[in-house]
Amino acid sequence: MLVALAIGGVAWVFLYPLLSGERKTQQRMASVARAEPVAVRTNRAAQKSRREQVEGTLKELERRQKKAKRPPLSVRIAQAGLTMSKRKFMIFAGVLGFVAFVLVLFGGFGLMPAAAVGFAAGFGAPLWALSFLKKRRENRFLEALPDAVDVIVRGIKSGLPLLDCLKVIAMDAEEPIRSEFRAIIETQSIGMPLSDACLKLHERMPLPETNFFGIVISIQQRAGGNLSEALGNLSRVLRDRKKMKAKIQAMSMEAKASAGIIGALPIAVMLLVYITSPQYIELLWTEQLGHLMLAGCAIWMSIGVFVMRKMINFDF
Repeated sequence: MLVALAIGGVAWVFLYPLLSGERKTQQRMASVARAEPVAVRTNRAAQKSRREQVEGTLKELERRQKKAKRPPLSVRIAQAGLTMSKRKFMIFAGVLGFVAFVLVLFGGFGLMPAAAVGFAAGFGAPLWALSFLKKRRENRFLEALPDAVDVIVRGIKSGLPLLDCLKVIAMDAEEPIRSEFRAIIETQSIGMPLSDACLKLHERMPLPETNFFGIVISIQQRAGGNLSEALGNLSRVLRDRKKMKAKIQAMSMEAKASAGIIGALPIAVMLLVYITSPQYIELLWTEQLGHLMLAGCAIWMSIGVFVMRKMINFDF
C-alpha cells in the first residue's frame, strides 16, 4: 500500500501537470506577467529620426531633379540671375560665334577650323557660361540658406508671423537670398497664397533644399504643425551637408591635383617640343597620318579625363 501511494504521488507531481495542461497555463501566465523593459524614446532620438527623414527626403528630391527634363532657355537665363531676354541672349551668342569665325578664318587657319571655332563660340561658350553662372548662384544660395532658415525659426519662436520673417530676410539678407525671398513676398502680395508662393521658389532655384522648404511651408499652411521644429531640422541637415561637402573636397584635393597634372602633361610636352624643335612635331598637323594620330590622342585623352572626373567626384 505504501509503495502504491508513493507511485501515485510521484505520478501526481510529474504527470498530472502535463496531462491537465496546468504547466502550459503557468507558462502562459508567466509570459504575460513578465516585466519587459519599456523602450523610452528620448527627444534626442526622436530628433535624430526626424533629421534622418529630412536627409532621405532631400536625397530623393535630388534624384528626381537629376531625372527631370532640361528647362527652356528663358528659365535657365532667369536661374542664372541674368536680366536679358531670350532674344538678346541668342543675338549675343550669334555675334560671338560670327566674330570668332571671322578671326580664325582671317588668321589663316582654314575654313573648317574657323567653322568649328565659330560653332563652339556661338553655341558652346554661351551655354557653358550660363551653366557656370547658374551653378555659382545656386552655391551662393545654399551658403546663405541655413542662416535664412534660422532667422525664420527664431522669428516663429518669438511670435512673429511667417510673412514678417520672410520680409526680414528680404530686407537684410545677402544676394541671391534677398531677391528670391523678395520674389516670394511680391508673388504673395498679388493674391497668390503663401504656400504656393514658396513652392514657386523651386522653379527659380531648382534645388532639393528649396523644394523641401516649399513643401514644409505648404503642409504647415494647410494642415498645421510645428513649423519651427521642421525648419530647424532642415537647417541642421543643410549645415551637415555643407560640412560633408567641405570634408569631401579636402580629401579629394590630392586626387584632383594629380588628375590636373596628368591631363595637362601631354599638352605641356607638345608645347615644349614645338618651342624647342618645331620641325619635329609639325608632322602631326601637316601629314594625314598626323591628323589621325591627333584625333586618336584627343579621343583617348578625353576618355581618360572623363574617367578621372568620375573617380574624383563623390556623391553624398
